[in-house]
Amino acid sequence: KRTPGDVIFMNASWISKNTKHAADLSGVVNEGEFVPGILTPMEANGKLYGAAFTGKIKPGFWYRKSFFAKHGLTVPHSWDEFVTLLQKIKMIPGIKAPIASGDGTGWPLSDVTEHFLITFGGQNLDKDLIAGNIKWESYTVKAIFEKLVFLLKSGYFSEPTEWTTILKQWWNGDYALYFMGSWITGMVDNPDDLGVFALPGCKGMVFCPDCLFVPKYSKNVEDAKKLAAFLVGREGQTISVKLGGHVATNLGVSLGVYPGVDKGVAELAKGVANLNDLDDTIGGEFQTSFWDQLKLLWVKPDRLDDVLKVLDEKMK
Repeated sequence: KRTPGDVIFMNASWISKNTKHAADLSGVVNEGEFVPGILTPMEANGKLYGAAFTGKIKPGFWYRKSFFAKHGLTVPHSWDEFVTLLQKIKMIPGIKAPIASGDGTGWPLSDVTEHFLITFGGQNLDKDLIAGNIKWESYTVKAIFEKLVFLLKSGYFSEPTEWTTILKQWWNGDYALYFMGSWITGMVDNPDDLGVFALPGCKGMVFCPDCLFVPKYSKNVEDAKKLAAFLVGREGQTISVKLGGHVATNLGVSLGVYPGVDKGVAELAKGVANLNDLDDTIGGEFQTSFWDQLKLLWVKPDRLDDVLKVLDEKMK
């Protein structure tokens, strides 16, 4: 068997399901140096088969500080204030919609949906949905989706648009808010103009580790392990963090090395639960169906019951 590379970047879910193809990193990666639990999904039989070289946080709705200042807008501290903010934004001349709906395969829509589930259902609901302990058609889940449907029917979200295209449109003022992960800080011209807020009351954030593994079929397994250890270590992660758009998973990386806005993002994660990405963790056919059903919901919010029914079917 052959491998396309000596170190391969891959999500934790895939690594956890394919440990038979990965080299053991236990001897070169010290788990005690990392955010507690971040490497656990890549463990099996007392060995470590992957590691996180940095991570991304999905903290909430991004906005341009200059846009808010120009139009006298303020960050909301309650659901009612959030809705009022959207109403005010919708009245601004030239605005296409208050919130930009990034799309691709569907995942940006899944991110904002999960944020609603975490905010109004708590971290335990998020975990129960991943484990299949609660149905998507349950009253609890449907009630949360109805908040999202209310916003969709009110015209507060744009139509789904390719996420990098609509990012530029948002930055240019066609939209006021954009739910996106922390990598956005490395994708705009002036990251110092970025502000971000979570839905009021949110006590958890999705933390997405960027992971890697060493395929055991490599001709240079030992050297590849050394490279992997460097990339996930304090020195390697410090280099990545300085570039912007990354959050360290190695506890040895100082907050002082973060660019300004990224430092704020890293601090946002303190005091709230770090949660696994729902659809990435479940994976498989459910994930692609989740994306497709959300794209349907965004353009036909009256189909909520059908959407939730399909999601329950795909969890079986």
